[in-house]
Amino acid sequence: MTRVVLVHGIAQQVKGAETLLADWYPALCDGLALASGPRPEPYEVAMAFYGDLFRPAGHRGLGLGVPELDASDVEEGLETDLLLGWWHAAAQQDPQVTGPEATTRLRTPYAVQRALNALSHSAFFAGLSERLMIASARQVRRYFTEPDLRARVQDRLTRTVTADTEVIVAHSLGTVVAYETLCAHPEWSDLHLITLGSPLAVPRLVFDRLLPQPAPHPRWPAPVTRWTNIADRADAVALTKTLAPAFGARVTDHLVHNGPQAHDVRPYLTARETGAAVAGALTV
Repeated sequence: MTRVVLVHGIAQQVKGAETLLADWYPALCDGLALASGPRPEPYEVAMAFYGDLFRPAGHRGLGLGVPELDASDVEEGLETDLLLGWWHAAAQQDPQVTGPEATTRLRTPYAVQRALNALSHSAFFAGLSERLMIASARQVRRYFTEPDLRARVQDRLTRTVTADTEVIVAHSLGTVVAYETLCAHPEWSDLHLITLGSPLAVPRLVFDRLLPQPAPHPRWPAPVTRWTNIADRADAVALTKTLAPAFGARVTDHLVHNGPQAHDVRPYLTARETGAAVAGALTV
Protein backbone atom coordinates (compact mmCIF):
# COMPACT_ATOMS: atom_id res chain seq x y z
CA MET A 1 0.00 0.00 0.00
CA THR A 2 2.00 2.97 -1.29
CA ARG A 3 0.29 6.22 -0.33
CA VAL A 4 3.35 8.48 -0.76
CA VAL A 5 5.77 8.20 -3.67
CA LEU A 6 9.07 10.09 -3.48
CA VAL A 7 11.16 11.01 -6.54
CA HIS A 8 14.81 12.01 -6.07
CA GLY A 9 16.97 14.33 -8.16
CA ILE A 10 20.43 14.23 -9.66
CA ALA A 11 23.68 12.79 -8.29
CA GLN A 12 22.18 9.76 -6.52
CA GLN A 13 23.77 7.12 -8.74
CA VAL A 14 25.70 5.30 -6.01
CA LYS A 15 22.77 5.13 -3.62
CA GLY A 16 19.54 3.13 -3.67
CA ALA A 17 15.88 3.35 -2.74
CA GLU A 18 16.35 2.22 0.86
CA THR A 19 19.42 4.41 1.37
CA LEU A 20 17.49 7.48 0.26
CA LEU A 21 14.42 6.55 2.28
CA ALA A 22 16.60 6.45 5.40
CA ASP A 23 17.14 10.21 4.90
CA TRP A 24 13.85 11.22 3.34
CA TYR A 25 11.36 9.43 5.59
CA PRO A 26 12.37 11.00 8.95
CA ALA A 27 12.53 14.45 7.33
CA LEU A 28 9.10 13.91 5.79
CA CYS A 29 7.71 12.95 9.20
CA ASP A 30 9.29 16.03 10.80
CA GLY A 31 7.56 18.29 8.30
CA LEU A 32 4.26 16.55 8.93
CA ALA A 33 4.73 16.94 12.69
CA LEU A 34 5.19 20.72 12.30
CA ALA A 35 1.98 20.82 10.28
CA SER A 36 0.17 18.53 12.76
CA GLY A 37 -0.45 16.10 9.94
CA PRO A 38 -0.85 12.33 9.92
CA ARG A 39 2.35 10.29 9.83
CA PRO A 40 2.35 7.58 7.15
CA GLU A 41 3.76 4.22 8.10
CA PRO A 42 7.11 3.31 6.53
CA TYR A 43 5.46 0.67 4.35
CA GLU A 44 3.17 3.39 2.91
CA VAL A 45 6.12 5.39 1.53
CA ALA A 46 8.16 4.33 -1.51
CA MET A 47 11.07 5.82 -3.43
CA ALA A 48 10.97 5.83 -7.22
CA PHE A 49 14.68 5.21 -7.62
CA TYR A 50 16.42 5.71 -10.96
CA GLY A 51 19.92 6.83 -9.94
CA ASP A 52 21.50 3.54 -10.99
CA LEU A 53 20.60 4.31 -14.61
CA PHE A 54 23.29 7.02 -14.50
CA ARG A 55 25.91 4.80 -12.85
CA PRO A 56 28.65 3.77 -15.28
CA ALA A 57 29.63 0.11 -15.37
CA GLY A 58 33.32 0.96 -15.24
CA HIS A 59 35.23 4.20 -14.82
CA ARG A 60 38.35 5.79 -13.39
CA GLY A 61 36.37 7.72 -10.80
CA LEU A 62 38.21 6.51 -7.72
CA GLY A 63 35.20 4.73 -6.26
CA LEU A 64 32.87 7.73 -6.18
CA GLY A 65 30.67 6.60 -9.04
CA VAL A 66 31.74 9.65 -11.04
CA PRO A 67 34.36 9.63 -13.84
CA GLU A 68 37.24 12.05 -13.63
CA LEU A 69 35.99 15.17 -15.39
CA ASP A 70 37.32 18.69 -15.82
CA ALA A 71 36.27 21.86 -17.63
CA SER A 72 37.45 20.54 -20.98
CA ASP A 73 34.92 17.70 -20.71
CA VAL A 74 31.91 20.01 -20.39
CA GLU A 75 29.87 19.89 -23.59
CA GLU A 76 28.73 23.03 -25.39
CA GLY A 77 25.03 23.71 -25.05
CA LEU A 78 22.99 22.51 -22.11
CA GLU A 79 25.88 21.42 -19.86
CA THR A 80 27.72 24.72 -20.27
CA ASP A 81 24.54 26.79 -19.94
CA LEU A 82 23.50 25.00 -16.75
CA LEU A 83 26.85 25.61 -15.06
CA LEU A 84 26.84 29.27 -16.07
CA GLY A 85 23.24 29.61 -14.91
CA TRP A 86 24.07 28.09 -11.53
CA TRP A 87 27.05 30.43 -11.25
CA HIS A 88 24.92 33.49 -11.98
CA ALA A 89 22.30 32.41 -9.41
CA ALA A 90 24.90 31.61 -6.75
CA ALA A 91 26.59 35.00 -7.26
CA GLN A 92 23.27 36.78 -6.74
CA GLN A 93 22.74 35.08 -3.37
CA ASP A 94 26.27 34.68 -2.00
CA PRO A 95 28.54 37.73 -1.53
CA GLN A 96 31.56 35.41 -1.41
CA VAL A 97 30.99 34.38 -5.04
CA THR A 98 32.43 36.55 -7.79
CA GLY A 99 29.80 36.97 -10.48
CA PRO A 100 30.09 36.28 -14.19
CA GLU A 101 31.45 39.05 -16.37
CA ALA A 102 30.74 39.83 -20.00
CA THR A 103 33.57 37.57 -21.13
CA THR A 104 31.76 34.52 -19.77
CA ARG A 105 29.32 34.80 -22.64
CA LEU A 106 31.99 33.07 -24.68
CA ARG A 107 31.30 29.34 -24.34
CA THR A 108 34.89 28.29 -23.76
CA PRO A 109 36.55 25.92 -21.29
CA TYR A 110 37.99 29.04 -19.65
CA ALA A 111 34.51 30.43 -18.89
CA VAL A 112 33.40 27.02 -17.63
CA GLN A 113 36.50 26.76 -15.42
CA ARG A 114 35.77 30.17 -13.94
CA ALA A 115 32.22 29.02 -13.21
CA LEU A 116 33.45 25.84 -11.53
CA ASN A 117 35.99 27.77 -9.46
CA ALA A 118 33.36 30.25 -8.31
CA LEU A 119 30.78 27.57 -7.51
CA SER A 120 33.29 25.58 -5.47
CA HIS A 121 33.60 28.59 -3.12
CA SER A 122 29.89 29.16 -2.77
CA ALA A 123 27.88 28.05 0.24
CA PHE A 124 25.40 26.41 -2.10
CA PHE A 125 27.91 24.06 -3.73
CA ALA A 126 30.28 23.76 -0.75
CA GLY A 127 31.86 20.33 -0.56
CA LEU A 128 31.14 19.38 -4.17
CA SER A 129 34.12 18.62 -6.36
CA GLU A 130 34.35 19.97 -9.89
CA ARG A 131 33.65 16.55 -11.35
CA LEU A 132 30.49 16.18 -9.26
CA MET A 133 29.21 19.53 -10.49
CA ILE A 134 29.99 18.56 -14.07
CA ALA A 135 28.42 15.14 -13.61
CA SER A 136 25.26 16.77 -12.23
CA ALA A 137 24.93 19.01 -15.29
CA ARG A 138 25.61 15.98 -17.48
CA GLN A 139 22.78 13.97 -15.92
CA VAL A 140 20.34 16.75 -16.78
CA ARG A 141 21.67 16.90 -20.33
CA ARG A 142 21.46 13.13 -20.75
CA TYR A 143 17.88 13.01 -19.47
CA PHE A 144 16.77 15.54 -22.08
CA THR A 145 18.83 14.25 -25.01
CA GLU A 146 18.71 10.44 -24.66
CA PRO A 147 15.12 9.27 -25.32
CA ASP A 148 15.69 5.68 -24.17
CA LEU A 149 17.19 6.83 -20.86
CA ARG A 150 14.36 9.31 -20.38
CA ALA A 151 11.80 6.54 -20.88
CA ARG A 152 13.58 4.18 -18.48
CA VAL A 153 13.72 6.86 -15.78
CA GLN A 154 10.00 7.57 -16.14
CA ASP A 155 9.24 3.85 -16.07
CA ARG A 156 10.73 3.63 -12.58
CA LEU A 157 8.14 6.13 -11.37
CA THR A 158 5.35 4.45 -13.31
CA ARG A 159 6.09 1.14 -11.62
CA THR A 160 6.16 2.73 -8.16
CA VAL A 161 2.78 4.45 -8.35
CA THR A 162 -0.10 2.20 -7.25
CA ALA A 163 -3.86 2.47 -6.95
CA ASP A 164 -3.33 3.55 -3.32
CA THR A 165 -0.98 6.43 -4.13
CA GLU A 166 -2.29 9.81 -2.98
CA VAL A 167 0.71 12.12 -3.30
CA ILE A 168 3.96 12.33 -5.27
CA VAL A 169 6.75 14.36 -3.67
CA ALA A 170 9.52 15.16 -6.15
CA HIS A 171 12.82 17.02 -5.82
CA SER A 172 15.05 18.74 -8.37
CA LEU A 173 15.28 16.77 -11.65
CA GLY A 174 12.73 14.41 -10.09
CA THR A 175 10.13 17.16 -10.54
CA VAL A 176 10.70 17.00 -14.29
CA VAL A 177 10.39 13.21 -14.18
CA ALA A 178 7.19 13.47 -12.15
CA TYR A 179 5.61 16.10 -14.40
CA GLU A 180 6.34 14.27 -17.64
CA THR A 181 5.27 10.90 -16.25
CA LEU A 182 2.01 12.31 -14.91
CA CYS A 183 1.27 13.91 -18.27
CA ALA A 184 1.85 10.52 -19.91
CA HIS A 185 -0.66 8.76 -17.63
CA PRO A 186 -4.04 10.52 -17.84
CA GLU A 187 -5.68 7.29 -16.64
CA TRP A 188 -4.34 7.89 -13.14
CA SER A 189 -6.52 10.08 -10.95
CA ASP A 190 -6.78 12.13 -7.77
CA LEU A 191 -3.06 12.64 -7.16
CA HIS A 192 -1.42 15.53 -5.35
CA LEU A 193 1.93 16.73 -6.71
CA ILE A 194 4.49 18.44 -4.48
CA THR A 195 7.58 19.81 -6.21
CA LEU A 196 10.65 20.84 -4.20
CA GLY A 197 13.52 22.91 -5.61
CA SER A 198 12.08 22.49 -9.09
CA PRO A 199 13.75 23.74 -12.30
CA LEU A 200 10.56 23.09 -14.32
CA ALA A 201 9.94 26.75 -15.21
CA VAL A 202 13.53 27.63 -16.12
CA PRO A 203 13.21 28.91 -19.70
CA ARG A 204 15.22 27.34 -22.49
CA LEU A 205 17.26 25.06 -20.22
CA VAL A 206 14.31 23.01 -18.92
CA PHE A 207 10.86 24.44 -19.66
CA ASP A 208 11.26 24.44 -23.43
CA ARG A 209 12.59 20.87 -23.41
CA LEU A 210 9.60 19.33 -21.63
CA LEU A 211 7.49 16.59 -23.17
CA PRO A 212 4.73 17.30 -23.97
CA GLN A 213 6.13 20.47 -25.47
CA PRO A 214 4.82 23.54 -23.61
CA ALA A 215 4.06 25.69 -26.67
CA PRO A 216 1.69 27.44 -26.91
CA HIS A 217 0.71 26.49 -23.32
CA PRO A 218 2.08 23.84 -20.94
CA ARG A 219 -0.22 20.92 -20.26
CA TRP A 220 -1.69 20.45 -16.81
CA PRO A 221 -0.97 16.83 -15.76
CA ALA A 222 -4.44 15.26 -15.88
CA PRO A 223 -4.12 13.05 -12.75
CA VAL A 224 -3.18 16.01 -10.54
CA THR A 225 -5.94 17.58 -8.44
CA ARG A 226 -3.57 19.81 -6.45
CA TRP A 227 -0.03 21.00 -7.17
CA THR A 228 2.12 22.64 -4.50
CA ASN A 229 5.53 24.01 -5.40
CA ILE A 230 8.10 24.93 -2.75
CA ALA A 231 11.39 26.71 -3.42
CA ASP A 232 14.14 28.30 -1.37
CA ARG A 233 14.98 31.86 -2.40
CA ALA A 234 18.67 30.91 -2.63
CA ASP A 235 18.19 27.62 -4.49
CA ALA A 236 20.44 27.91 -7.54
CA VAL A 237 18.83 24.88 -9.22
CA ALA A 238 15.32 26.32 -8.97
CA LEU A 239 16.40 29.34 -11.01
CA THR A 240 12.73 30.28 -11.51
CA LYS A 241 11.17 30.10 -8.05
CA THR A 242 7.47 30.11 -8.87
CA LEU A 243 5.68 27.75 -11.25
CA ALA A 244 2.23 29.35 -11.38
CA PRO A 245 3.20 31.92 -14.05
CA ALA A 246 4.34 29.10 -16.35
CA PHE A 247 1.88 26.30 -15.48
CA GLY A 248 -1.21 28.19 -14.37
CA ALA A 249 -2.81 29.73 -11.32
CA ARG A 250 -3.81 26.30 -9.99
CA VAL A 251 -0.22 25.83 -8.80
CA THR A 252 0.29 26.99 -5.20
CA ASP A 253 3.79 28.43 -4.76
CA HIS A 254 5.60 28.82 -1.43
CA LEU A 255 9.03 30.28 -0.67
CA VAL A 256 11.00 28.82 2.26
CA HIS A 257 14.40 29.24 3.87
CA ASN A 258 16.55 26.10 4.02
CA GLY A 259 19.76 27.55 5.41
CA PRO A 260 23.12 27.31 3.61
CA GLN A 261 22.27 24.05 1.80
CA ALA A 262 19.39 25.62 -0.07
CA HIS A 263 18.83 22.75 -2.51
CA ASP A 264 19.15 19.90 0.01
CA VAL A 265 15.97 17.83 0.06
CA ARG A 266 15.96 17.35 3.84
CA PRO A 267 15.23 20.96 4.86
CA TYR A 268 12.67 21.07 2.09
CA LEU A 269 10.94 18.05 3.63
CA THR A 270 11.12 19.37 7.18
CA ALA A 271 9.52 22.69 6.19
CA ARG A 272 6.07 23.31 7.62
CA GLU A 273 4.84 24.21 4.11
CA THR A 274 5.83 20.80 2.78
CA GLY A 275 4.30 19.04 5.76
CA ALA A 276 1.05 20.93 5.31
CA ALA A 277 0.90 20.02 1.61
CA VAL A 278 1.51 16.32 2.31
CA ALA A 279 -0.96 16.37 5.19
CA GLY A 280 -3.59 17.88 2.93
CA ALA A 281 -3.10 15.08 0.45
CA LEU A 282 -3.31 12.35 3.09
CA THR A 283 -6.38 13.65 4.86
CA VAL A 284 -8.62 14.27 1.84
